[in-house]
Amino acid sequence: MTNRLRRLALAAIVVLAGGQSVAAETRGTGDLGLVVERASGSVLIVETTGRTTLGRIEGLGDLSHASAVFSPDQRFAYVFGRDGGVSKIDLVDRALVARVVQAGNSIGGAILNGGRTLAVANYEPGGVRLLDAATLATIAEVPAETDAGRSKVVGLVDVPGDRLAFALYDAGAIWLADAGKPEAPVIERFADVGKQPYDGMVTPDGRWYVAGLYGEDGLAVLDLWHPEAGVRRVLDGYGHGEAPLPVYKMPHLEGWSATGDDLFIPAVGRHELLVVDRRTWREVGRVALAGQPVFAVSSPDGRRVWVNFALPDNGKVQIIDTASRAVVATLEPGAAVLHMEFTPRGEEVWVSARDDDKVVVYDADSLEVLAVLPAAKPSGIFFTARAHRIGQ
Repeated sequence: MTNRLRRLALAAIVVLAGGQSVAAETRGTGDLGLVVERASGSVLIVETTGRTTLGRIEGLGDLSHASAVFSPDQRFAYVFGRDGGVSKIDLVDRALVARVVQAGNSIGGAILNGGRTLAVANYEPGGVRLLDAATLATIAEVPAETDAGRSKVVGLVDVPGDRLAFALYDAGAIWLADAGKPEAPVIERFADVGKQPYDGMVTPDGRWYVAGLYGEDGLAVLDLWHPEAGVRRVLDGYGHGEAPLPVYKMPHLEGWSATGDDLFIPAVGRHELLVVDRRTWREVGRVALAGQPVFAVSSPDGRRVWVNFALPDNGKVQIIDTASRAVVATLEPGAAVLHMEFTPRGEEVWVSARDDDKVVVYDADSLEVLAVLPAAKPSGIFFTARAHRIGQ
């Protein structure tokens, strides 16, 4: 067969993707991504070069709190649903490859071992389940058992050395799992880290695991270079004895921004970001905001941080200049802004407006609207560049 005939044959192949027939194509994957349609259990496959939607994958279960990770070659996406479902999606063929329901209630996952192993954080039953990324078959389970019983697991991230870090919400603990041999993970346990760690993140260099505390003001920090030093408590009492405000939506620690030596951290229940020097883990400033922050997302160069909010201010996005620590712009993309994602080099920001059923694409510098994509109740936006970031 000649090259021309081969190309024509490829163009004629039709694959079934979520009930839609689409023509297969030969293309790269570096500009692809997913938009979660939370109410319908579906995701859109999008591409950033032309700012278009390529297809929809349906039948993914409860995506009311969904996240995604990508294989190292950026071809496959793994979507973690709230119902314990894990779905493997082929982004090129636009097809659902496999799906399993591995628990009753889950809160996200990670990928490690060169893309060969998935890890899922479970609320019910509490613990972490390790899956084979090729087949989604269970390899091992790590029950989050303590003297107080089994705990919900939150803040699960991959960290260097084929390890996982995660927090035990009910037990006030952080565990570090060496999963280099996923069939027999080795667990290091850190107890009494603080009341109700509700989420966690790892700094972009992979050195620090940080868990936020819901039951008290403060953070729990683990040095992954020297875990033998134990967990350090920082920012204790950052509310300074002030009466706590109602918390309308918990901030997401995966959305904390690391810019140079500073971390921009949403303060739980407060209308401000905390600025923390990660060399000393001391507060060095605050940024007053329009409402309670949920995500604080940094541009790739660290110069700006985009922030969205809980009710009643969830139609706004504010932009922070990290050099001056000042709000430099306030946008209103639409009703119920749930997520923001920079394109890999930072030229654009994609923003989901759930209640207006759209994704708005902004020029990150001029703030001009470049495109509006229809989407059914969109929430999380995930680009394949995450495949090459620690903890993403």
